Amino acid sequence: MTVLSVILKIHTVDDNPHGMKVGANLMDEVLVECVPNFSEGRDAEIIDKITNCILSVNGVSLLDVDMGYDFNRTVITIVGDPESVLTAAIESSKIAYRLINMENHTGEHSRMGAVDVVPFIPLSNATLELCTELSERYAKEISSSCGIPIYLYGHAARNQSRISLPNIRKGEYEGIWKKIILDEWKPDYGPSIFIPKSGVTATGSRNMLIAYNVNLNTSDKSLANKISGIIRTSGILIKDNNGFKVLDEYGKPTRTTGIFPSLQAAGWMYDENTAQVSMNLLDYNITGLYEVTEYIKKEANKIGLEVISSELVGLVPLKAFINAGKMYVRNFESLNNTELVDAAITGLKLDIIGEFLPEEKIIEWSMNKGEREI
Repeated sequence: MTVLSVILKIHTVDDNPHGMKVGANLMDEVLVECVPNFSEGRDAEIIDKITNCILSVNGVSLLDVDMGYDFNRTVITIVGDPESVLTAAIESSKIAYRLINMENHTGEHSRMGAVDVVPFIPLSNATLELCTELSERYAKEISSSCGIPIYLYGHAARNQSRISLPNIRKGEYEGIWKKIILDEWKPDYGPSIFIPKSGVTATGSRNMLIAYNVNLNTSDKSLANKISGIIRTSGILIKDNNGFKVLDEYGKPTRTTGIFPSLQAAGWMYDENTAQVSMNLLDYNITGLYEVTEYIKKEANKIGLEVISSELVGLVPLKAFINAGKMYVRNFESLNNTELVDAAITGLKLDIIGEFLPEEKIIEWSMNKGEREI
């Protein structure tokens, strides 16, 4: 079965192979989401084996498979009851560790392991505490059965320095071998030993995150980096006239204040001709799709650039689209959800790269077998 056939199987209205309840009954269940990121986006056979493993687990729905060639990364979205999701995450990871060799891996996206990150996210009737427990059980099983060093991040982090995933990833695969032997970076589970084939893995719990990229009409990644530094929460490092970091009274580098809270951003390349502002919206109720898109447009115009398209990685809550759609239309009170979603798709330029299918990208509609809630 190919990746495409997997997706078609998931979204066939009359097919419910895993016993998941749909419609109104779905909201009565305890549901969690897991979005494992695998460091392979070019070999469809490997991703087929990973997704087929997930499909074999009862109680789980595979909602999205997003392969990125340039990133050389695949983001998979699964939803189900806690125990089934945990099983699917563990078993698919074991296959990935066997098939993916990080010694041969190159790609635009930052990464540190064959299974790079495995977040557990509360959905219906679930809590962050439950998802933290799942991540700890995942870490214990993978470290003991596969010998993989595991870091806990997000709500599951055991110290302040590990809350942020980019902080754990700093140095990436090429530098993690020097980091892992330091006392302050001893893995939470597994050996303090760098394994070249597999690297290391992070797992944890967090609230719903939106991975969103805005593409610019330039091949200069530094310009996307410049905009990213302005908008992200962490801002930009302050340097003196000689290019050295300016330190505070405690010897730590100083930074400007970024425009938006709850936002991570960096400059990447969509393809060899297109730079992009790659973002994680950590809380879309605080910093939304409309706000960051329009601000990027403004900053791009200042340096003679334009926003030409955008893309979403993985699934997005309906409310995030509704919030954006209301900003792109007048008299939004008279519009239904479908009309507001369509307005958001057009305003955000999500339909430029290719056809955008909200029935597959909006989590509530995807869970409801592609039926739009109006």
